[in-house]
Amino acid sequence: MGRVLDSFRRFTLGRLLILLSLLAATIAFVLIFFLSEVVRDRAIHELARDDARQTSKLVFQSLYSAMRKGWNKEEINDSIQRLNMTFPDLQIRVYRGEIVASQFGMMRGESEQIRHDVALSQALQSGADAMTFPSKDSIRYLFPVVATSECLVCHTKSHVGAVHGVIDITYPITSLKVSFDEVINTIVAYTLLTIALVFAILYLKLRYLVVLPIAKLVGVMRSVTLDMDLNRRVSDGNWLIELKHLAEYFNHLLQTVQEYNARLEELSVRDPLTGLYNRRKFHEFMRYEIIRAERHVQGFSVIMIDLDNFKYINDTFGHPIGDMVLKELTAMLTEGLRKGDVLARMGGDEFAIILPETPAANGLLVANKLHQALAGREFELPVGKIRSTASFSLVSYPEDGKTEDAIYSAMDVVLYKAKMHGKNQVMTAESDEDRSMMTIFKQGDFLRNALREDRIEAFLQPIIELKSNAVTAYEVLVRIRDGETIIPAGEFIEVAEELGMAQELDREVFRKGLAHYALISRKNPQAKMFFNLFPRSFSDIEWVRGIPALVRAAGVPCENIVLEITEREALPNLTQVRAVIEELRESRIAVALDDFGSGFSSFLYLKYLEIDYVKIEGSFVRQIVADERDRIMVAHINSMAHEFGLKTVAEFVEDEMTAKMLAEIGVDYAQGYYFGRPARPE
Repeated sequence: MGRVLDSFRRFTLGRLLILLSLLAATIAFVLIFFLSEVVRDRAIHELARDDARQTSKLVFQSLYSAMRKGWNKEEINDSIQRLNMTFPDLQIRVYRGEIVASQFGMMRGESEQIRHDVALSQALQSGADAMTFPSKDSIRYLFPVVATSECLVCHTKSHVGAVHGVIDITYPITSLKVSFDEVINTIVAYTLLTIALVFAILYLKLRYLVVLPIAKLVGVMRSVTLDMDLNRRVSDGNWLIELKHLAEYFNHLLQTVQEYNARLEELSVRDPLTGLYNRRKFHEFMRYEIIRAERHVQGFSVIMIDLDNFKYINDTFGHPIGDMVLKELTAMLTEGLRKGDVLARMGGDEFAIILPETPAANGLLVANKLHQALAGREFELPVGKIRSTASFSLVSYPEDGKTEDAIYSAMDVVLYKAKMHGKNQVMTAESDEDRSMMTIFKQGDFLRNALREDRIEAFLQPIIELKSNAVTAYEVLVRIRDGETIIPAGEFIEVAEELGMAQELDREVFRKGLAHYALISRKNPQAKMFFNLFPRSFSDIEWVRGIPALVRAAGVPCENIVLEITEREALPNLTQVRAVIEELRESRIAVALDDFGSGFSSFLYLKYLEIDYVKIEGSFVRQIVADERDRIMVAHINSMAHEFGLKTVAEFVEDEMTAKMLAEIGVDYAQGYYFGRPARPE
């Protein structure tokens, strides 16, 4: 049943055309049949009226001849009976009007019949003929006899126009109807046959001129959609101009799409400026080359090229000149390579080359040759002759990496080393230090992916007021989410600082930490948030100065924010750090000196820096219960901080005894696993 309903819901154009043709033919047949019945009845009635009128006149003439001879009523009645016998299908009656009846007398029973016959009474009074249908096969015609001047000879009491009587004829129409039915049925049959032929011709014309061309067009569309075959075309042998144009425009559209598709394919694998393979295609070649090298147990080399000071060329001469330099460099590199070597532009001023079946020693020769060719090359440009140098890194499979990620990390490390050693040279991975740097760069990729994929988390660790044992603040700590695993900061902080990614991490943690404030402020509106910035983030003075505006934009009161700094932030430029701290405190943002006591200069900062909190180094706090010297150090730091009017915070509190001893010493606040581990705000 469902399939039947579905087939009715989904019409093809041919099926719809058949249904419309059948529907139109049915409607035409019904209309013709209905109209033929109407026409038949009307025509039969008109013919019967005319025939009855003529018969009535003949009867009147016959009776009139008898009356002129002076016949009496009985003789006239005999004459009427003979007429009825002569025409057995007819029933003829004659009724006298009032004028004739008053002069010659009524026929027997005549007045009674007239009184009960409405049509007959009306005909005698009005003098107008009337026609009724006693049955479907007969017609009754009432013919009034109106007096003329000739009638007044006998009817002396009458006048011209008076109704002398009515001739009542009941007339059979069966034979007339049968003959007329044959005519009408013949006409209807020929009409319907003609309509059927017209519809058949129309259906065939529409099917071959409209439906089939559209079906072919749909077939081509289906092939293009399912098989992605853009080479298909629609034949334009159509008689209808509109369909011919439709086929032409569709073919033109396919041609355009095919050209654009080819262009997009080219752009997806080629750099539009140099025409070289792009980074995406280079990765494909790299994967293929690793598979091939594993299968045939052979090595290959990869050269990474980074132009030195290319930014200077763009800034000095403009980007059009910079583009010309890149094109000239492309031509030069292409000249120095074999046919099977793969040269790609990785982006900006970076190029990479895969040297298949080339061991490290031969790859180094190629790199040196290209380096020397570039060093001795002057590019002829509209602004004059320009020289450019580049840093080259060479890595090889399998010595420097057996996977795609390992090879890319090695390329980055060696290129980084070339830059650090003064640029304009060829470098290879030669030492264990280079291998360790590869690990750092690999971790750098992990960090970059975490930032790009929004996997940086801001965890909160509670800070407790020791007197009341209540949560008064939270320290915001950075974490990375890797699936179900949460990676603590200690595993990536050094890598982030080494690769210059600390500022990005700080900005992300600061943004997410401020977003958490709305959750914690519901339970504790006065809670403060401690942010521990990386040293390199604090060196970006303009960003640090913008922190108050950032805090206000997040809807957080500035007085609830505390920035933590260490000796590493303050030591390089004490004067500048001091000025920034003063600006922050004017905005009501507090400052804490973190890891106090870990360095020789800690006490010096109490003299020169306007701070609010001192966070006591956790290595002193952890053992104060067992080590008296640590206890003395904590007590002295706490005492001195209080004398400077500062609040103290003890870190790494991991048990109840340590918490009680800190409270006895008089430390203001504490944090550690005893009070709560870092976690999400919820």
